[in-house]
Amino acid sequence: MKRRAEVSRERLWQSLMDMAKIGALPNGGCCRTALSTDDIEGRNLFVHWCKEAGCEISVDQVGNIYARRRGTDCSRRPVATGSHLDTQPHGGKFDGVYGVLAGLEVVRALNDAGIETAAPIDVVVWTNEEAARFSPPLAGSSTFAGICTVETIYEAITADGSVVRNDLAESGYLGSEKPGARELDCFIEAHIEQGPLLETTGNTIGVVTGVQGISWLTVCVTGVDAHAGGTPMQGRKDALAGATRMISTIYDLPAAADEKVRLTVGRLDVEPNSGATIPGRVVFNCDVRHPDNNTLERLIADIEMQISSIATRYGLGVAFDRPIRIAPTQFAPDLVDTIRDAASALRLGHMDLTSSAGHDAMNIARVAPTAMIFVPCKDGVSHNEAESATPEDLAAGAQTLLQALLARAS
Repeated sequence: MKRRAEVSRERLWQSLMDMAKIGALPNGGCCRTALSTDDIEGRNLFVHWCKEAGCEISVDQVGNIYARRRGTDCSRRPVATGSHLDTQPHGGKFDGVYGVLAGLEVVRALNDAGIETAAPIDVVVWTNEEAARFSPPLAGSSTFAGICTVETIYEAITADGSVVRNDLAESGYLGSEKPGARELDCFIEAHIEQGPLLETTGNTIGVVTGVQGISWLTVCVTGVDAHAGGTPMQGRKDALAGATRMISTIYDLPAAADEKVRLTVGRLDVEPNSGATIPGRVVFNCDVRHPDNNTLERLIADIEMQISSIATRYGLGVAFDRPIRIAPTQFAPDLVDTIRDAASALRLGHMDLTSSAGHDAMNIARVAPTAMIFVPCKDGVSHNEAESATPEDLAAGAQTLLQALLARAS
């Protein structure tokens, strides 16, 4: 006899803890960089669980995994959910993996209740969201959405020196399906917030209306290698000294804009990187985010102007590249309404949010109606081993996901 589908808080939590054992770090986090040995082990475990739940497994050419729970109407497009299993080098237990395992828990809960849906439900693992081991970031969803080519992914070189196509082949995740070939009815991604708003306002569910714009500005500063002892301070062309002044200056810009600006310099490459040599070349990456595209572009222009001025002052060369330029994404209003309705029906405190972080969902929004569900994370901490969320909040998000998917799949 059919009954109301209820996710299991204990089963979802146990699945998350079991996955967290793979690539476990000493301070409670995880390291499963994309297509590494640990990531492959995590993928294999997910596939095993999905097969136990009766799902059919498909893999596309860039390693995206699709676990399908069949529907009764084979003409219907799949209602999809999911996220990613790869992590940052010092990642937590929940970023990405929660969205994948919340989708699996929805399948398990529907099985428990004996509920069939008209449309199939696909739980998706997107390849290389984090770009910690190779670029581009959000590789699997970018290829699915036609933003990136399969060949670009295949030719990428990992931090370990391997070629991505070879990694896919050796791992068994080099599939034949063309990314984007399957048309989705919709895609809903569940995720921890990676910010403090839900926790500070006492809400359980974030109804995500969109993702703010993201631009990466790569700055290459060139000076002259020289002897650290023999070269007078005056007249040096020290690329690192110039780069540090540039970084310090641009970090003052957000205060002159507004509180929605996010600016981060998270990577610095110094050449020749020798203690006795004045650095002749420095490359750093500037990550800039804002929900308004015009404001974002003005910020990038201001950053370039400030950096160029400093380079001129110190006799340094400078070159810019924009490897990532993503305009703000607005999610499908009707799907956002579906999530609001689900949270209201479950009597869960909820609020509308714009995501400050990039997610696979913002790529899928180009090709299918898309939305996201956020749940709180302690102190808003993410990309950190201390990342934490409660079993109750995670289950509430999964139950909201279940209700929203049922509304689309029935």
